[in-house]
Amino acid sequence: MASPYPEDPSLERHFKGHRDAVTCVDFSLNMKHLASGSMDSCLMVWHMKPQSRAYRFAGHKDAVTCVNFSPSGHLLASGSRDKTVRIWVPNVKGESTVFRAHTATVRSVHFCSDGQSLVTASDDKTVKVWSTHRQKFLFSLSQHINWVRCARFSPDGRLIVSASDDKTVKLWDQTSRECVHSYCEHGGFVTYVDFHPSGTCIAAAGMDNTVKVWDVRTHRLLQHYQLHSAAVNALSFHPSGNYLVTASSDSTLKILDLMEGRLLYTLHGHQGAATTVAFSRTGEYFASGGSDEQVMVWRSNFDVVDYGEVTKVQRPPATLASSSGNETVSILEQRLTLTEDKLKQCLENQQLIMQRTAP
Repeated sequence: MASPYPEDPSLERHFKGHRDAVTCVDFSLNMKHLASGSMDSCLMVWHMKPQSRAYRFAGHKDAVTCVNFSPSGHLLASGSRDKTVRIWVPNVKGESTVFRAHTATVRSVHFCSDGQSLVTASDDKTVKVWSTHRQKFLFSLSQHINWVRCARFSPDGRLIVSASDDKTVKLWDQTSRECVHSYCEHGGFVTYVDFHPSGTCIAAAGMDNTVKVWDVRTHRLLQHYQLHSAAVNALSFHPSGNYLVTASSDSTLKILDLMEGRLLYTLHGHQGAATTVAFSRTGEYFASGGSDEQVMVWRSNFDVVDYGEVTKVQRPPATLASSSGNETVSILEQRLTLTEDKLKQCLENQQLIMQRTAP
C-alpha cells in the first residue's frame, strides 16, 4: 500500500545576502518572490527563478522584524525596531511609504485578506489597524500589559488575534474593537499566533517551548505540543489546514500532523536558532530563516494533494453558506476537535517516542 507521506521535505535552495540574523520570511501569492527581513536593517526580495538577482531594500534605520506581502503581491509591508511600518512596491526601484504611530519596536505586520487593511503589533503594548490605500492609522487595541509580538487577521477579516509577553493570546472583534477572549494557558511569553485557514481555530507558539491550538468559537484548548527543547519562535499553517510547521531556538523546524495530533518531521538545516518559518500560499514550499543569516526554501513533499485543489478549497468567499469548501472545513473541524482522552494519549505517545529516541 502506498504511504500517505511519499517523501520527506527537501531543501530546495538557500539564499545568502543578509549580514545579520534573519527575522522574517513571506512568499508572494504567485510564488515568484520571497521576502525576508533581518537585524541588518535590510529587506531582501529574492527571485524564485534561478540566476535572478535579488532586490535589497534599504530604508529602515534599525532591524527589520516582520514582513508580509499583500494578497495581490503588489505591495510588501515591513515593520522595524525604528518604530515605523513601511509599505514597499516590490520592484527594482523599491519605493516605500512610511506609516508612523507606534512609539516602540514594531514586531508584526499582516494584511487583511482583501488587502484594504493592515494590522501591526508593537512593544508599545498596542495592536494598531491601518487603511492600506488611504495610508492612514485607523485605531488601536490596547489591553495587553506587555510587548505585543504578533497580530493577525482572521481569514474573513472579522477577528484579530494577538500574542504578547504578558503571556496571553487575545481575540478581538474588528468591528466593535472589543477583546472577545483572553487565552492564558501559556507559561511564558507568547511569540507568535495565527489562524487556521478555516478561521475556526488559532495556534500560538511560546517561550515555554510549546505550541497550543484553541477553538475560537468555544475557546477550548484542542491540542498542546511540547516537542521543541527551546522557545518556539514562529509557526505557519499549511493551506489545507492539516499541517503546521514550527521554528525554534533549538535550531530545528518541526512539521506537525494536526489530524493525527503528532509530530511528522524534524528538520535540521539552520546553525543556531530558527527564527521564522512560512508556507507558500499553495503549501508546495515553505521558507525558513535563522540566526545563521540564511534563508532556506524547502519543498513540502509530504502532502500528496494537488496544490491547486488546496487553494480552491480555501478560497470561497466568507458569505458562501454551503459549498464543497465549507464541507471540507467542517470535516476538518470535527477531526481537529480531539477529545481530552485522545489528546492525553497523543501526548503520552509523544513522550514515549522521545524517551526511546533520547541518546
